Amino acid sequence: MPAPFSATILGLSGPRMSKDEARFFQDANPWGFILFARNIENPDQLRALCGELRAAVGWDAPVLIDQEGGRVQRMGPPHWRQWTPPLDMISARDRETALRALYLRAALIGHEMRACGLDVNCAPLADVARDGTHAVLKNRLYGTTPETVADFARAYAQGLRDAGVAPVLKHLPGYGLGQVDSHLSCPRVATPRDELDRVDFAAFKPLIDLPMGMSAHIIYEAIDPHLPATLSPVMMQIIRVDIGFKGLLMTDDISMGALGGSLAGRCHSARAAGCDVILHCNGAMSDMIEVVTASGHLDGQSQTRANHALLARERGTALDISALEAELRNLSEKGPI
Repeated sequence: MPAPFSATILGLSGPRMSKDEARFFQDANPWGFILFARNIENPDQLRALCGELRAAVGWDAPVLIDQEGGRVQRMGPPHWRQWTPPLDMISARDRETALRALYLRAALIGHEMRACGLDVNCAPLADVARDGTHAVLKNRLYGTTPETVADFARAYAQGLRDAGVAPVLKHLPGYGLGQVDSHLSCPRVATPRDELDRVDFAAFKPLIDLPMGMSAHIIYEAIDPHLPATLSPVMMQIIRVDIGFKGLLMTDDISMGALGGSLAGRCHSARAAGCDVILHCNGAMSDMIEVVTASGHLDGQSQTRANHALLARERGTALDISALEAELRNLSEKGPI
């Protein structure tokens, strides 16, 4: 495995890697890649692209995707299943049936991913749904109490892991109070610290063993009124110490509108705050050059956490896919899955 790794996870522009992208990835040596709908045409093309990305860097690099199921899934019909938004599916069932349904969804999603060469899913979400949660997020969530959310996130993570796919816990330390879309602007939350501890942060505590997490671009005024969590050393301390998350921590997309300043400044600040890896998604070459230059290399504890995260891809079990599909069909007779 080559080293040192750039402390980055990068996208690319289209469904096939260009010669310029191949040369850049070889030189930059990002720790991983992330794919979006723009990169996906069909299973054969997707499998080939994952192989080409790994060949460019010369090792079995992680290839990530947002395949939550529902509004956020980059793989969809006609080649892959379409899923009901999680909160809609959960709300239509009793708790135990919904837990099983979410596990089955995750296991089958993981199986579809693995068949195409993808091995990391940016899910589950442990954000707690609130009355004012922005629509960009709300029906992607699993419930309105930290206990419920943690249980459903655990079921989803286990389904992925049983399929040999590593989960990414998001959005640390909680985005459920956000009332604006962080793709466009930065949510600001005035909720007191004791309520954050009791509800939003509490949902993540039972999940601190998961191998990877993603930060939230959100300002908690009671803790750090100036910086979003991704760029805030104080918030990173809460994630690492108060919540206790020990896994690899990547930023949410560093190019999102919630963060101000240059890309280079964002990368410097996020790494200085305590993020291990910078996630950059749009595939624009000029942006990627700036991000790689500013993000530095994995070292120290970040490298150790990255090495541990890689092992999470190897814990699959011998799933009986036909039996899981039959069970899912039975559950779907009682409501949308």
